[in-house]
Amino acid sequence: MNPLQEKSERKAYMRQTGLMYLLVIVLAGFSQGYIRSSLIVPDDAVATSLNISGEEGLFRLGLGLDLIAFLLDAIISIFLFKLFRAYGQTLALTAMVLRLLAHPAIGSLNLLNHYLALQAALAPDFLAGFDGPQLQSMSLLFMEAHRTGYLIAGVFFGLHCLLLGLLLYRSPVPGWLGILMIMAGIGYEMEAFGDFLFPGNEAWLAVLVGVTAVLGEVTLTAYLLIKGFLISKLNANDVR
Repeated sequence: MNPLQEKSERKAYMRQTGLMYLLVIVLAGFSQGYIRSSLIVPDDAVATSLNISGEEGLFRLGLGLDLIAFLLDAIISIFLFKLFRAYGQTLALTAMVLRLLAHPAIGSLNLLNHYLALQAALAPDFLAGFDGPQLQSMSLLFMEAHRTGYLIAGVFFGLHCLLLGLLLYRSPVPGWLGILMIMAGIGYEMEAFGDFLFPGNEAWLAVLVGVTAVLGEVTLTAYLLIKGFLISKLNANDVR
């Protein structure tokens, strides 16, 4: 492949990765940041169950949006590997595998808890052996399990962000972009291990990971989109 073809292919990967990353942020952000956060009431099984059953369509939409986001994330993992493998083949491969494990694997399986919470809230005939309060408690229990599954996936995703940050720092992109991704990775790890080992700190850890993730992932997405769409107009010689 000649240099012009390589440059064109790289632009295409950057555009596609940026667009898919943007979709993941929007879809997963809406599902987690709006749907679940508005329907789940911590420590209140009755309100949570009634919210889920009363907004069944919205709750099902959250599951569907997450599943689409995780499918896109699997493709993003491969595209990021192709974009940055030149700056560390083993590092890029490890980062790809960790991202595949985080959301396409663990995150997708964790959606079973989301679905089971809905089933308990709707109280179908096959759960007739349980009374109302029991089913309501089960619904909240499954959502707590879903939250825990999210944290476990975050451990893998956080390490992916750390390694991706190192790759970015090695590459011709601005060094601060790599630093922001490393900070995002640290944020994910702090939230997961902090919630598990030091309960009671969930609120500020959630704010921490939200800020670091926005700074790292949203900035990377914007960079990929800008460079992917404008690099030819700017007549750039590399990805810088």
